Amino acid sequence: MKSKLFVVMCAAMGIALSGNTSAQNVSQTVSTSAIKIENAYTRATMPGQQVAGGFMKIENKGNSTDQLLSANSPIAGEVQLHEMAMEGNVMKMRQVKDIAVPAGGAVELKPGGLHLMFMNIKAPLSAGETVPVKLKFAKAGEVEVKMPVNAMGQNAKH
Repeated sequence: MKSKLFVVMCAAMGIALSGNTSAQNVSQTVSTSAIKIENAYTRATMPGQQVAGGFMKIENKGNSTDQLLSANSPIAGEVQLHEMAMEGNVMKMRQVKDIAVPAGGAVELKPGGLHLMFMNIKAPLSAGETVPVKLKFAKAGEVEVKMPVNAMGQNAKH
């Protein structure tokens, strides 16, 4: 149990400390009638690393708020919705039930904030690969995204 907590904490620190890193590859834009996904990506992992973050911009072009309810991917045993926030001088990460996407607005899943957490990764993620992820929204239903795997520490090219 302590080793699992250690792995999650290491991943949390990696996500928090890499705030200036964004998608190096131009990812696909995925749209439904109301939801648009842009700049989706994850990062390469080290051998034995069991967790990784997933990041993207989600736009809601609809007239009512939608919620991202869950995500899944064949590369991980579980994908959780997470948020990171500073509480005093302590960075805290926790799972959230859903992520609201306001009508006519957008939400950013990014390092140091809201993000996907790939848990129990089945094999290391290598730069240049693509990770399939299904996002489940309350109103828009399922949306499949192909996330490029970027090298660790690569600077942004938006």
